[in-house]
Amino acid sequence: MNVLDRFRLDGKRLFVTGGSRGFGRVIALAAAEAGADIVLNGRDPDALARTAAEVRERGRQVWTFPGDIAQPALCEELCKRVLAEAGPIDILVNNVGGRDLDVAIEDTDLATWQRFVDLNLTHCFICTKMIGGAMLARGAGRIINIASISGLVANRGIGGRHYETTKAALIHFTRATAADWAPRGVNVNAICPGLFMTEPNVAWAKMHPEVIETFVRAVPMGRTGEPHEIGPLAVYLASPASSYVTGAAIVIDGGYTLW
Repeated sequence: MNVLDRFRLDGKRLFVTGGSRGFGRVIALAAAEAGADIVLNGRDPDALARTAAEVRERGRQVWTFPGDIAQPALCEELCKRVLAEAGPIDILVNNVGGRDLDVAIEDTDLATWQRFVDLNLTHCFICTKMIGGAMLARGAGRIINIASISGLVANRGIGGRHYETTKAALIHFTRATAADWAPRGVNVNAICPGLFMTEPNVAWAKMHPEVIETFVRAVPMGRTGEPHEIGPLAVYLASPASSYVTGAAIVIDGGYTLW
């Protein structure tokens, strides 16, 4: 086996939450190009269908499971369906998350706080427990959590610290789960992106251009990331190439957190 072969995902099945657009779509397509069959979840059936078609164009099998996985009860039911209809799952990518509200801590009500906790953290626990639990029974698997550099630093010029809090918790959930599951054959890692111009951030830039401008000025590379730059890192963490990597939170941010 040469070194490039160690990045192949032939015969593997990857499940990505929020797989219809943004990072989820990029990761799904990158994994398909590396040889994996793909299981997609997303809220928009039309967007799921478009991404599924792109996976098929790459010669891979694909399953789609529409639904808002940020709702805990629905998440549990969806995981059961995935295991029953598309399992076994070899690689889980907990990708769903976001921040679409700029509200100061003192003005944040409990319902809003809980909504973002469920969006950015609770679904990761449920999917890890259920999809990852099935990996434990087989003694092998990979879990990749899409965290954020916001779990390491507080963002400038933006309110609503639910995002920083949940992403920090996700990073430590990654580490704790990795410690528990390493002896049982399941590697658990996190990717911590900086500012990438996914669809939500493009929309955010139109509403709050000053936030984006402030961020970019602090990036040593002098630019935002492009979604396709996440794909190779996800493939690495999913593949045999990263067989001795677990509990890592890998930063990909153009150097933003260096200063």
